[in-house]
Amino acid sequence: QVQLVESGGGLVQAGGSLRLSCAASGSFLGINNMGWYRQNPGKQRELVAAVARGGSANYADSVKGRFTISRDNAKNTVYLQMNNLKPEDTAVYYCKIDLVLSKTDYWGKGTLVAVSS
Repeated sequence: QVQLVESGGGLVQAGGSLRLSCAASGSFLGINNMGWYRQNPGKQRELVAAVARGGSANYADSVKGRFTISRDNAKNTVYLQMNNLKPEDTAVYYCKIDLVLSKTDYWGKGTLVAVSS
């Protein structure tokens, strides 16, 4: 069984920074892609950033230049450094991974990021 534990969310003023972490544990051979998504009530969940096992990353246009995704393969952990936060970044942020030799995606329970103006 695979578990994802997210941390680092909270309330911050516009212009501030937060760092999200997501640690994966359980029985698996390895992790392919790791990513962060976000969702607001009544809206679809959207990709924020994702990073492949080799380190290549992609970002939503709305966060380019402000957010940085990284991963520590030895710790099975993915991070999202969020700088210059804006009120429109407010959402529940979810971590997602997909595993080597598995067709299943695994999701964290989400962590709330709230940015006040």
